[in-house]
Order: sequence, then C-alpha cells, then structure tokens
Amino acid sequence: MPIRTRRWNDRKLLGDGLRLLVCRYRPRGVRKAEETWDEWDPDLGPSRALHADAYGKNGPPISWEEYRERFLGEIAGQRGRIEELAARVRAGETITLLCSNSCVNDETCHRSLLRELIENAVGR
Repeated sequence: MPIRTRRWNDRKLLGDGLRLLVCRYRPRGVRKAEETWDEWDPDLGPSRALHADAYGKNGPPISWEEYRERFLGEIAGQRGRIEELAARVRAGETITLLCSNSCVNDETCHRSLLRELIENAVGR
C-alpha cells in the first residue's frame, strides 16, 4: 500500500488510510473534534531549532540542503518508529503523512524525506 503526503487541512479522502500528523507543533486553534488526523507524532517532525532555522527565525532561512542533512540526522533517532510504520505498510495499510497547511511544496518538506525513509524500510 502507498505512503502518501498531504497537508493536515486537506480534505480526508477515502484511500488515505492512517492520517499521521508529523509536525513538531500541533495546529493552533483546532479542537479535538475538528482534528483531521488519526495520530500525531511530533517526534517525526523537525526539532524546534531546525524548524526555527528553516523559517528564518534566527537569521536568514537555511537552504534545503542544510535542512535535509540536519533533519536526516535528527530522525536517525526514530528508527524504531520508522520501522513500525514500515511494518504497517508491509501489512497492507496506507499511511498519509500530514504536515502544516503552509507547507505547499512536498519536495521541500520533511514529510517527503520521511516517506523515503519509510519506503526504504519497507524494502528491507
């Protein structure tokens, strides 16, 4: 089954399967009854420091290359969780990784890196 990537505020589709929010921060102002995700795992999102650097809160925003390298270093500590998600995919479950509503380019979002890590783990 596939691993999809979308934004948390994208309308839920029939084939989304498990909708997993992988943001460090929970969306503000969203009540429990309005949540569009099934699970939230902030540890699969970038650290607070990386998030701040990506958005230029400590100076100019960092490049995608630096972001990618730092995120992959951070997420290495979550191998067990990545393997757990890979096992669910191997068992036939679809997983949709959700990120911020402001994250419009999938190619420069950590969810694409996370999807790749899970897909690689599925193949092991």
